This record gives sequence, C-alpha cells and structure tokens, in this order.
Amino acid sequence: MRGGIVAFPTETVYGLGADVFNERAIRKIFDAKKRPADNPLIAHVGSLDQIPSLTNRASKSAERLIAAFFPGPLTVVLPRSATVPLLATAGLDTIGVRMPSNDLAQQFLRECKVPIVAPSANLSGRPSPTTWMAVSEDLDGRIDCILQGDPTTIGLESTVVDCTGESPVLLRRGAVSFERLREIVSDISEASSEDPDLAKSPGMKHRHYSPMAVVVIADDVTSLVLSTSDAFIGLQRPAGDSDQIRICDSVEDYAASLFEFFRQCDRNGIARIYCEKVSETGIGGALMDRIRRAAEK
Repeated sequence: MRGGIVAFPTETVYGLGADVFNERAIRKIFDAKKRPADNPLIAHVGSLDQIPSLTNRASKSAERLIAAFFPGPLTVVLPRSATVPLLATAGLDTIGVRMPSNDLAQQFLRECKVPIVAPSANLSGRPSPTTWMAVSEDLDGRIDCILQGDPTTIGLESTVVDCTGESPVLLRRGAVSFERLREIVSDISEASSEDPDLAKSPGMKHRHYSPMAVVVIADDVTSLVLSTSDAFIGLQRPAGDSDQIRICDSVEDYAASLFEFFRQCDRNGIARIYCEKVSETGIGGALMDRIRRAAEK
C-alpha cells in the first residue's frame, strides 16, 4: 500500500477507499471530499478473516447479521480495535464494517490485503455516485485512481445497524430492510431522529444527497402538472411540458436511478425536481429517507 486513495464500485454506490490503518491516506479522503471530520467512515473487508483486525469483540446479534448478509449491502457497527485510527471513526470508539458483494470491489479488496475505509466517492453533500463518470465529475484531479466498473445495482448506501449495545439498533435504512433484519434478529429496534447514537453511522448528521435543484416530494402525482423547468422521477407519469421525466419500472428501479437522475438534472439546469412518494416498506424506506434528506433546506 502506497497511501493513495482509490474510487471503486460496490453494489450500493461508488466508494473512495484508503488503508484503514494509514492516517495520512485517511486524511486525503476527508480533504478530497471536503468531508466534515465528525462524519465517520465505514471499513470494507475482502474476507471475514479481516474483521478481527478492526474489533476485539462482536455480539451474537452481529455474528448472526454477518452470517446472513455478508457479503452484501449491510454495515454492522462494532467496538473499535485500538489499532483503528480515531480519524477513521470521527473520534468514536465504534467502527462500521461491511463486505461488498460487487465482484470488482471484492477483487480490489482482496488485492489490498487490509480493510479499506471508504465513504461515497463524491464531494460531501452532493448526490452519491452510482457511475464512475459521476465520480470523475466531482473528484477528477483530487484522487489517485478510479476503478471504472459498471453502474451500481442498488444505488443507495448500505443499511447500518449498531450492534454495540444490548440489542441491535437500525441507524440508517438501506437495501436490507428493517423487515428482513427482524427475521434474523427479532429484538432489533430503529433509532429515533433524536438518538445520539445516530452519529455512529455516516450520512445521518449533515445534509446529504442534494442536487442543485430544489427537491419536492410529490404526494399525489395525478394532480401534478410540470413546467419546462421541472423534472420528475417516480412510478406514474404526471401531466405537463417537461422533457426531464424518468418513469421507473419498480421501487427498486426508482432507488437505483435516483442519484444519477439528480445529477442529470443538474447537468441540464433543472430548477425543481419532483420525486414521487412511495410506501416505506422494503427498499422504499431507504428511498424515502434519501429523498427527504435531499429536500431539506
């Protein structure tokens, strides 16, 4: 390892990686992204054998979740090993750990031979990148390398579960839904918006996922009429004159398309983006979480 930072694809979004044990490399991530120092990073592993280097213990709940969902779009928050720099954890005594299922990510992580901390590979606050071209838009000239993989399949960041307490707590919604988590750990709860433990997960403290356009949640698409400066993404087609409309085949397609649609609207100078409200079951919960955060002023 030479202390560089590399963007690489996962099944969720593209990540920007550095050696978890190299503080100089980790600092480059924060500088390249203009990321607040109080926003922790997630450690990505290429094999389960790397987890003991990150934590001295894992609860029974964590072990069950890892067995059920690794590799995949789940991050488990565990007690931090003393060898993990506090810079990577935003000063916390916990570290989020996940094992991506994307083939190129797995190959990259195995070649690194150490866990890699990686936030999304974008400028902080911008929509997360789901293509290598989106990474280049934000970070070209600011990082050492971009692994040019395929577009991501899920399109939203990983589910995050805190496993450091007596019972597991869902901190951030993602493709692994609350319903699926409960099938594995029945005593799981979901953190409230005021829970201080939310700080253990990235993406929960600062404004995120925001295009330059104003984002509006559309509760009733049938009554919506678009102007030429508006855009729309959702499952039903609204009325109006806009050419910037993305009708998705499913909620999963909607989630996978959201961030790139935001970026496309920015490229085209769209002033306002309407996002159709969907049921918050399955990945719909994560999708609505990201849309609400993008709509925050």
